[in-house]
Amino acid sequence: MTLTSSLQDLIAKTSLQVSEQQVQLLIQYVELLHKWNKAYNLTSVREPQVMLIKHIMDSLMVGEVLQGENFIDVGTGPGLPGIPLAILYPERNFVLLDSLGKRITFLRQVVFQLKLTNVQPIKSRVEEYHVENSFDGVLSRAFSSLNDMVSWCSHLVSQEHGQFFALKGQYPADELANLPENIALVSSHEIVVPELVGERHVLILKKC
Repeated sequence: MTLTSSLQDLIAKTSLQVSEQQVQLLIQYVELLHKWNKAYNLTSVREPQVMLIKHIMDSLMVGEVLQGENFIDVGTGPGLPGIPLAILYPERNFVLLDSLGKRITFLRQVVFQLKLTNVQPIKSRVEEYHVENSFDGVLSRAFSSLNDMVSWCSHLVSQEHGQFFALKGQYPADELANLPENIALVSSHEIVVPELVGERHVLILKKC
C-alpha cells in the first residue's frame, strides 16, 4: 500500500477534514523525514508507514482541541506536532523551537520544499527565547513533566489568553497534583489516534 493511500485510510477513520493537497504535503514531509533521518537521526521511528501513525496522525488529532491563532511548539524535534498542524491549519502560525542545530536545519529545508508560509523554525533554548507578542498557546510533547513545561515556558504566553497544550500518554494525575498554585487545568482530552497502541491525552492549562 502506498503512503498516500495509507494516510487517506487513517484520516477516513477520524472526523478530520484534510484536502488532497494537504495529504500530499504530509506525505512529502514524511519522505523528507525518512530521508534525513538516515544521516541526522531525527526520530527513533524508522519506517514511513509507522511515521504516518506515530507522528502524523498523533499530531493531527491534537488539532481538534487547539484554540488560538499563534502557537509555539517547544522542543519540536523534527517538527512534531508543529509541521503536521501547520499543514492542516494554514491560517494559523507556528514557531518551531529547538536547541539542536541539525533539527532546525532539517525544518528549514521542510519549510522551503513544502513552501510553508506559516512556519518559523528557531534555534534556541526555551529559557533564552523571548518575544514581544506572547503566543496564544504553547504546544509540547517534549517535556518530561507538566511542571517543567509551565515553569520554563511561562514567559511565552499571556496571563489573560495564553494556554499550555501538553501532549501526554497516560493521564498524568501525579503531575497535575503537583502543579504550581498559579497554574490551573482548563480541560483534559483523550485523543484517539487510529491504529496507535496506547493512551494519548492533551491537557490544556492556563495561568490563574
